[in-house]
Amino acid sequence: MMKFSRKRWIGLGVLLTLLAAVALLVRGGSKTNPNQPSAVGGRGMPGNPPVPVVTAAVVQKDIPVYLEGLGTVIAFQTVTVKSRVDGQLTKVAFSEGQEVREGDLLAQVDPRPFEIQLKQAEAALAKDQAQVSQARLLLTRNEELRKENLIAQEQLDEQRATVAQLEASIQADRAQIDNAKLTLSYSRITAPLNGRTGLRQVDVGNIIHANDPNGLVVITQLDPIAVLVTLPQDDLPAIQEQMSQHSLSAEALTRDGRSQLGTGQVALVDNQINPTAGTLKLKAVFANPTRAMWPNQFVKVRVLLTVRKNAVVVPAPAIQNGPNGTFVYVVKPDQTVEARNVLVAANSGDLGVIENGLQPGEQVVTEGQFKLRPGSRVETKAGAPKRTEGPRSANNGGGSSGAEMRSSQ
Repeated sequence: MMKFSRKRWIGLGVLLTLLAAVALLVRGGSKTNPNQPSAVGGRGMPGNPPVPVVTAAVVQKDIPVYLEGLGTVIAFQTVTVKSRVDGQLTKVAFSEGQEVREGDLLAQVDPRPFEIQLKQAEAALAKDQAQVSQARLLLTRNEELRKENLIAQEQLDEQRATVAQLEASIQADRAQIDNAKLTLSYSRITAPLNGRTGLRQVDVGNIIHANDPNGLVVITQLDPIAVLVTLPQDDLPAIQEQMSQHSLSAEALTRDGRSQLGTGQVALVDNQINPTAGTLKLKAVFANPTRAMWPNQFVKVRVLLTVRKNAVVVPAPAIQNGPNGTFVYVVKPDQTVEARNVLVAANSGDLGVIENGLQPGEQVVTEGQFKLRPGSRVETKAGAPKRTEGPRSANNGGGSSGAEMRSSQ
């Protein structure tokens, strides 16, 4: 019995020691160390350190409204050069990939058969002219004889008809000469427009025909050049409204949006909408003197729809998405933050246009939002957020879809 009591007292002592150690730990952990940072700045807990964030001011400025879409470069004009006569190709006067001007000689078909046809037509004309001269003299003589009633009226009428027939033959001969000259000119194949030649389809010495399907070469006009831009069909009302007031300018960029390829004007809106994709096409025409754009190239196109005057804007990274919609963290004078719901009208590059919810001059958080909650104390550091490469999509920050910056529909 004495041995059992001793073990019991030893176990009880160990248990009391452990309980005392736990109590000390709990008491020490409940004390707040002002020099120790907390995980998250708490509301109404002045002992928590401020959260470092980057802020920017809400400003008011004029903002361009762009529609952005993927574009396909197409040649302004493309011509397949074909021979208009049959014959042997005796000369090719261009090099593949050469820039040619309208009227430049491209190829020569053997002209001798056509020169012979021209001479034959000229000889036929000379023959008929001689015959009509003789017929006119005979007509004059018959008219004098008829006055003296020495020949019948029928003979005079026949001579007059003969003269008329020969004069008609002269007109036909002259038409044959014009046709022969035209055919002879077709033996010289010239460029129908300014452009760049492609691959040569026929070599010197071959017999070519007017009905050959491939032709001699394809000439593509590269300056100016056109771009077909695909946009959502929902943009059609805004496009029509703005085009009724002024012409729309367009900017072509590389696919990554880093380099500008050219500026131009919107020429037309396609007369139908793609029912499968729900999209429409615009055709824009660009000057292309440096050949920065090439047919069938994919480019990013921004169409300047309008300019929003005195718009309230914030850096796009300040705009956050939450369960109740888009919001921004606004820094209050006491260096705490407020989560304020805003209505985003559009996005333009790195800027978001705010329809309502903010006033110019207020400070919003642009970096470090993931550490914040309403009421968090912050340590502000002014600075611009890192610029995104290329134009931002309008989906970022709650803007309308399908444009770099577009008005809310």
